[in-house]
Amino acid sequence: MSLKAVNTTATAALVLFTFWFGGQYILTPETVAPTFGLPSWPAGDGGGFLVLKGIRDVGGGLVLGALLLTGHRRALGWAILAESLIPFGDMSNVLAHQGSTSAALGMHGATAAGMAVLGLLLLRETRKVTTAPERAQESAPELATR
Repeated sequence: MSLKAVNTTATAALVLFTFWFGGQYILTPETVAPTFGLPSWPAGDGGGFLVLKGIRDVGGGLVLGALLLTGHRRALGWAILAESLIPFGDMSNVLAHQGSTSAALGMHGATAAGMAVLGLLLLRETRKVTTAPERAQESAPELATR
């Protein structure tokens, strides 16, 4: 399987995952919120922040999906690298608020690391390869002996 095929499959899975996960925060935030890793959740009007998280995830997935579908693979690599800061920030937030360390590292940290690796693989796939300069067929001393 080529690097391009692996990258395409992994990116498509990432996009679908962000739609699914973000959709859960938009449609049923109260059921998915406890899995985020924080020790407590906003009550009353504060629950709207959970929907914002879902919108953020879906919006990020739309950006990546658009770049994937339009074939802008180098921009896609950079966008995935940039968006890997989102789960890294989530991990940092969970750890800073004495949340679940296993959720912070196992879910958010692993997602950030996976996205960073995928972004770098996409950049590797799309790098410009330069060829080495051609060597002269014969060196000057060899020509002098003829």
